[in-house]
Amino acid sequence: MARLDRVITSGIFSLDGEDFDVDNNVWIIGDDTEAIVIDAAHDHRPILDGLAGRRLAAIVCTHGHNDHINAAAALADETGAPILLHPDDTMLWDVVYPDRRVDDALAEGATITVGGAELQVIHTPGHSPGGCCLHLPADGLLFSGDTLFNGGPGATGRSFSSYDVILDSIEHRLFTLPLDTVVHTGHGDSTSIAAEAASLPEWRAKQ
Repeated sequence: MARLDRVITSGIFSLDGEDFDVDNNVWIIGDDTEAIVIDAAHDHRPILDGLAGRRLAAIVCTHGHNDHINAAAALADETGAPILLHPDDTMLWDVVYPDRRVDDALAEGATITVGGAELQVIHTPGHSPGGCCLHLPADGLLFSGDTLFNGGPGATGRSFSSYDVILDSIEHRLFTLPLDTVVHTGHGDSTSIAAEAASLPEWRAKQ
C-alpha cells in the first residue's frame, strides 16, 4: 500500500468578494522516498514538514479555488516540483497567481505515478469547471477535493459552479467506483462511496 499522510492547514477562502475561515486537508501520497501533494493549502511550511525530506514529484491541485492553491507556488519554489491543474480552472488560478502559470495540465484518464502508486485523474466539474478527483484503485482510495464530502456534494452557490453538473459528475464518475472506496476529502472527515451513494435520491430531489 502507498504511504498516506494528512496535513491540516488553516486560512481564508475568498470568492465573490466574501472571505471564510477554513481548515483544509492536504494529502501526501507516495512511499518513504518520494511523494505527491494534493492541494497545497495556506502555508507551505507544515507541508514540507509532512514530506519529511522526501522528494516531491508533483503538486496536484484538485481545483483552482484560492484555499487549495495558495501555498502551491511557495512549495514549488522550495522543492522544484511541478504544479498540475486542469486548464478549465485557469481563470481561478489567475486570480491568485496572475504572473505565474502552472507547469502541466490535469486531464481525464491521465495517470500520476509516484512511489509505485498509480493515481488516475477523474475530471469532475461542478464545484468548479476544472475540478478533479484522484483515484488510487490499488488501495481503494479516492481523493475528492471539494467535489464530494462526508454528507454531500461540494458547494455550488458561487461563481463557475453548478449543482446539476456536480451531481452528474458524482453519479456518473464517482458512484461507478467500488462501494467500499474510501473518500478522502478536501475539508473535514473522510467517508466512503457507499455512504454517500445512499443519499443520491435525496440530492436529486433538490434539483
